Amino acid sequence: MENFNLEKYLSNGVENIVKGALKASLVNPKESIYMMKYASYSKEARKLRQEAEKRQEHIPPFLIASITTKCNLHCKGCYSRENHACSDTEAQNQLRQEEWFHIFEQAKNMGIGFILLAGGEPMMRKDVLLEAGKIPEILFPIFTNGTMLEKEDRKIFEKYRNLVPILSIEGHKEGTDQRRGEGTYDHLMDGMEHLNKDGILYGASVTVTKQNKEEVTSNLFLDELSRRGCKAVIYVEYVPVDKSTKDMAFGDEEREWMNNRLLFLRQKEDPMILISFPGDEKTSGGCLAAGRGFFHINAHGGAEPCPFSPYSDTNLRDVSLKEALKSQLFRKLVDGNVLMEEHQGGCVLFEKQEIVKGFLAL
Repeated sequence: MENFNLEKYLSNGVENIVKGALKASLVNPKESIYMMKYASYSKEARKLRQEAEKRQEHIPPFLIASITTKCNLHCKGCYSRENHACSDTEAQNQLRQEEWFHIFEQAKNMGIGFILLAGGEPMMRKDVLLEAGKIPEILFPIFTNGTMLEKEDRKIFEKYRNLVPILSIEGHKEGTDQRRGEGTYDHLMDGMEHLNKDGILYGASVTVTKQNKEEVTSNLFLDELSRRGCKAVIYVEYVPVDKSTKDMAFGDEEREWMNNRLLFLRQKEDPMILISFPGDEKTSGGCLAAGRGFFHINAHGGAEPCPFSPYSDTNLRDVSLKEALKSQLFRKLVDGNVLMEEHQGGCVLFEKQEIVKGFLAL
């Protein structure tokens, strides 16, 4: 991987996503106008990242921010609940809305163009969503369980086109309700119907496992989503909550199958965007966590390698976003080549969690 240019790889990936989003929004004038503006913002962000590279400062194009610990569902196998990063009530000492705005502003000025908002259930922090809406230079996909999309909620998306709801779904009704609770699928279908009628660009997020990979990539499933106005599907590979569910996680064989299936599906005329995360890590020179392609900010401001590696030695209340990228933990993970190591499935940092903990203890 000596000749691998990470900045170029990531920036080209961002451009492809923007082109796909622009194409997907062509039938919607309001979305199309914003996406054309965002395409310009994205080019400026890339210039900022390239200038930083010349100074030997690597700026990732993405961030993931968990803006709340509170969630109204109890999904089976939820990684956040297992790690006590998610609960029925708001945890104390979470970042305030103005603190999040300050982080988002720093991200814009550094050239970060995408910030994925998660939780908990991010729709429970509308104060933070409103702050995000004030920064059109950043696209904010909001990963929501889809149960809080009433008319007043949808007005936020009508006003701020840089906020894009991404609804979590597990396949058809049986699989979704089995994992997320009875009635969740109907909530999702109702939410999709209203978002589509309101002309709001939205997507879906699917946790993909060895067991459901064929169902959630089938023409039947994707055609149904497309018919309901969904313009993007993000496939997130399952990461085990413990060793007992490791057999659900992808290995090399399943990841290769997934890559081939997505290559085939992307040949269709349907403008739906299909993204796989983490996808083929070998293509990107290893795991993109710990600031290589992104990092995670938890609800308390802790800078973590990724949501599936909830360990931190740096807090955004104490340092700038740029300083957080120089975290000792991140540097040890990158310089020690931990992110490039082989692993059986799920994600490398899940398998190497003892090494991550060891770095914190040093």
